[in-house]
Amino acid sequence: MATHLIIVGPPGAGKGTHATVIAERYGIPAISTGDLFRQHAKAQDELGQLAASYSDRGELVPDEVTDRMVAERVAEDDAQPGFLLDGYPRNMHQVEALDALLGANGVDAVISLEADDAVVVKRLLGRAKIEGRVDDTESVIRHRIEVYHATTQPIIDAYQARNLVVSIDGTGAIDEVRGHIFAALDAFLGRAGK
Repeated sequence: MATHLIIVGPPGAGKGTHATVIAERYGIPAISTGDLFRQHAKAQDELGQLAASYSDRGELVPDEVTDRMVAERVAEDDAQPGFLLDGYPRNMHQVEALDALLGANGVDAVISLEADDAVVVKRLLGRAKIEGRVDDTESVIRHRIEVYHATTQPIIDAYQARNLVVSIDGTGAIDEVRGHIFAALDAFLGRAGK
């Protein structure tokens, strides 16, 4: 049976750092919507051009375009054993679209990386300094965190109501956090009969 996972967490909580390794452990691809947007934009295919027509005007790409990108990606052969989604779903419409896409199989677990806002701000300011991200000021970072809380909390609540959320403290050392993720997820998926 396929394993369908989602990873969520505030900016700087380590989603990208952990997603690939989690996916490797379970033999499934890590699918980042940010990567999907970049791949379609580079290919200049129909979805890439459609997404660009919005983003070039400074508008958000509509859910329907993102839904199609995700649906096409998870239909590929390597995603048949399952997948780990990073950056999707981002709102309740996308939760419903994913439910419709997966049907009875559904989502198996949502890994929620948790980190105190102050820790996230400190991490992202450090990363901005190292990587020369001059646009990542404290006010910009705090705004991104506020947007994350406002948009993602309803999604976490919806999956929590289904008893699918595995909460992990994302503030420790990478190997320590990864160990906690693996232990919690193995136990959870075992309990879920996967």
